[in-house]
Amino acid sequence: MTDRDVFEYALVRVVPRVERGEQFNAGVVVYCRAKSYVAARTHLDEAKLLALDPAADVDGIRAALGAVERVCAGGAAAGQAERDDAGRRFRWLIAPRSTVVQPGPVHTGLTADPAAETDRLLDLLVR
Repeated sequence: MTDRDVFEYALVRVVPRVERGEQFNAGVVVYCRAKSYVAARTHLDEAKLLALDPAADVDGIRAALGAVERVCAGGAAAGQAERDDAGRRFRWLIAPRSTVVQPGPVHTGLTADPAAETDRLLDLLVR
């Protein structure tokens, strides 16, 4: 049996009009402490977005989703989170917000390959 490690993940949701509460999944953030791994994958379904809000700022939402991925990647692209470890970046990203791009609740699982898990969850829960 392959060794598996605990990982945590949260969906990234788009809430086009916060006052209405309608939302859809647009990404996933995965953290595995044992591997010092944190990554996000996003996919914006523009048709779904515009069905919920024809006046939505598609470019702004795309930029916000890209920022989630950059914070996970670390380095200079992460801005203030540049020097933070993987766990701290994950915790910052999953903190509740009342903006158009919001984190969902955190879930846990076991995986031998956190990167493959990230892609699997994107396909399963977002696409």
